[in-house]
Amino acid sequence: MKLSLATRIFLGYAVVLITFGMVSLFSVTELHRNRLEIRLVSQGYLQLSQDAAELETFHTTQEKDTERMLDESSVEARRAYIRLARLYYPPLMSQRLTDAQVKAREVLAFAPASEVPFIRGLENRFGEIHARYRDYGRAAETVFSALSTASPDREEVARATTDLRQLETSIGREIRVLRAALANRIRERVDGAEERERTTGLFIIGFSLAAIIVGLGVIAWSARTLRPVRTLIEGVSRIGRGDYNAQLGVRGDDEVAVLAREFDQMARSLQAREAQLKAQAEALMRAEQLAAVGRISAQIVHEVRNPLSSIGLNVELLQDGLERASFASANDSTEVKELLSAVTHEVDRLADVTEQYLRMARPPRPDLDPRDVTAVLDGVLDFTREELERAGVEVVREFAKDTPAVLADEGQLRQVFLNLLRNSREAMPTGGRLTVATRPLEHDVEVHVSDTGQGMTEDVRRHLFEPFFTTKEGGTGLGLAVSQQILQAHGGSLSCQSIPGQGTSFVLRLPRA
Repeated sequence: MKLSLATRIFLGYAVVLITFGMVSLFSVTELHRNRLEIRLVSQGYLQLSQDAAELETFHTTQEKDTERMLDESSVEARRAYIRLARLYYPPLMSQRLTDAQVKAREVLAFAPASEVPFIRGLENRFGEIHARYRDYGRAAETVFSALSTASPDREEVARATTDLRQLETSIGREIRVLRAALANRIRERVDGAEERERTTGLFIIGFSLAAIIVGLGVIAWSARTLRPVRTLIEGVSRIGRGDYNAQLGVRGDDEVAVLAREFDQMARSLQAREAQLKAQAEALMRAEQLAAVGRISAQIVHEVRNPLSSIGLNVELLQDGLERASFASANDSTEVKELLSAVTHEVDRLADVTEQYLRMARPPRPDLDPRDVTAVLDGVLDFTREELERAGVEVVREFAKDTPAVLADEGQLRQVFLNLLRNSREAMPTGGRLTVATRPLEHDVEVHVSDTGQGMTEDVRRHLFEPFFTTKEGGTGLGLAVSQQILQAHGGSLSCQSIPGQGTSFVLRLPRA
């Protein structure tokens, strides 16, 4: 079976990876084994050896105190020694032996299977010493009772002392044997660990050298396999210098020819991408220009709003004054009132325009909370019902029963819905049907606002969300731009689908709460 170029290179480097992986696995395994060995010696045998040494020291001290008590001639002093021995030695020795047995059982939890018999033997030896020490305690009590009298019986004291010393000797011998066994075991484990460390080092060095040799062999084999690709370097260099019109035009069915054709396709793609980037750069320049216009608009709005408010207030005061004024004729009164009404209307219109410009220039940050989108839609539709009915628009509500809550600012959401409903109404000057529907998705909720109006061409739809673009007479071209800006700030989107002569559908997408 003929393998492809990529497969051969992959297999070669797979061999290298497997080789180095085996070396790493062997190293990790040995390091883990050495760590367990160190833990066994440091946390197990060394601590048990220290316990045995403490037991031996304690036992030796007890023997010396017994000798001192036997040599003491003062009755009161002997009784003091006896009280001290009864209170101090038996409970302390028993506690240390019990702790040593518990520690031996703890070592079993992490000891290898080969060490279990030895550790069991240590535990049994500690138990035997514990049992012997109980016998020793009874023998010591016999001696203490004989020595507590004012004039002890020498024969009784001698007999009890002989039994006590035999037990002391026996216990001391067993403790020393235990210490020797632990010392020998520690030495054996340390020697074994050192030997394994030397062997492991040699194996790791050997395996590493073998892996390096395999890697060098794979590199040489890959270089030989890729040698035909050098014929493509010149053409690729031209592409790298920015000559995207360069086409290699290599024919054939082998992998080099396939690679050459892929480079040709890449050159064509890069050429198209360059044109796309150029268009995006132009769009970015337009966006920067719009941003500058927005900043200027914000400044103009700031300068215009206050005079407009003053004009509106003065016109209202003037209207109030005209209600009490007298004119030469009714026609003069009507004409003046119509003029003031026109001024008021224009002031309101200009105030609305400045408000739209300000929202575009300084969009407020949304206050996101879980909202019932169907309830918001119901509220907006109820608010505009009279307006839609006068325009002859039939409203159809198709809300999904399981529509989840969305994360939104209710005030801004109402603004978007109100703007879309009025756009739909204006798109149906002779009446029609307006369908508002919700559809839950996995992570979002979609709201469809569809009308049966005149629709729009593709060219108009493409520029629909651009600021200041409008097809309405007297429109500002900011409503849809602001709506899209609001939805993007919510983490959602606004898109439009339209067919000329059949209607338009706006699709809002909002994130689930």
